[in-house]
Amino acid sequence: MQETDALTEAERLMTVCNSCRYCEGLCAVFPAMELRRSFEKGDLNYLANLCHNCGACYTDCQFSPPHEFKVNVPRTLAKVRAQSFKSYAWPKAFRPLFERNGLVIAMLSALGFAGFIAGFALAHDPEILFQGGSFYRLMPHNIMATLFMAVSLYALLALVMGFINFWRDTGASDIRSGAGISIWQAVKDAASLRYLDGGGVGCYNEDEYPTDRRRLFHHLTFYGFMLCFASTISGTVLHYLFDQPAPYSYFELPKLLGIPGGIGLTVGAAGLLWLKFRRDEVMMDMKSLGMDVAFIASLGLTGLSGLLLMLLRETPAMGILLSLHLGVVFALFLSMPYGKFVHGLYRFGALVIYAAERKLDRPVTHGHE
Repeated sequence: MQETDALTEAERLMTVCNSCRYCEGLCAVFPAMELRRSFEKGDLNYLANLCHNCGACYTDCQFSPPHEFKVNVPRTLAKVRAQSFKSYAWPKAFRPLFERNGLVIAMLSALGFAGFIAGFALAHDPEILFQGGSFYRLMPHNIMATLFMAVSLYALLALVMGFINFWRDTGASDIRSGAGISIWQAVKDAASLRYLDGGGVGCYNEDEYPTDRRRLFHHLTFYGFMLCFASTISGTVLHYLFDQPAPYSYFELPKLLGIPGGIGLTVGAAGLLWLKFRRDEVMMDMKSLGMDVAFIASLGLTGLSGLLLMLLRETPAMGILLSLHLGVVFALFLSMPYGKFVHGLYRFGALVIYAAERKLDRPVTHGHE
């Protein structure tokens, strides 16, 4: 389905849903929809990123297939959402990356950088690659830090520029939509995954019986990632400010944060992949499946390789595991602006807009000022 086709179908469905309003209590999408009488591209991209794809509206809808109206909000908004990721990506030259096989690209990038690390070690001292001990014998800390600082800054710049494109396209540049109270409400809604509960009963996945499994695995993945990130930051602070380089003991902050973070990231990602492959295809955008799987797999492999590296650090497997771990992390950061990671940013932006709309009791997005 082309972008214009997806937007046209989304506009048709929103018009039908706005006449029915049976699903207004299920999530934030329908109350936001009810504030509008027409739907421009920015409105539809906003509603698509506000959708958490819980599937409740498809199950509850009296007009879903095989009804002649063929109302399928989860799948249609998933198509619009995936296409919005591409249209907002920066720079424009990299937008075609969203059309490629995300899993293949991510794995090739990871293996390529892992090969670079291993090759670097082999060129200097082949024996180091098969010895346990210090990471920095494999590659000096300054070189390692420079490489990851460069890719992190680029990813951050690309993500910020993409979010700015989203913010402008949805017409949410009104300062009131960025007020502190709206941001705080969005933080609470995002942190609790408030709208990933199907109106209170849970998400629908492979059948008509809702559960909280998607919400649980999302929480494990997100907070596991944040703990791993905090572990990296704490290690950086200890290294540069307190002259305490790695390795760290199990009772020091990097380990206290990193171990539960790695476990959460690994278990959460494995659970999300399990649910993804069990999910009813009628509610999915199958074209974006590769992008979704690549992102989840990259997160899971980051957590798993980090845990294995910690456990096998003093063994001959350390060099290979470190190369693979750094390769996966490098590929994850490099692909962040061009994969499913951006949905977190745009969804948070949509939640900020929605919080402002609830406060103002009117739309703040494009075409409705």
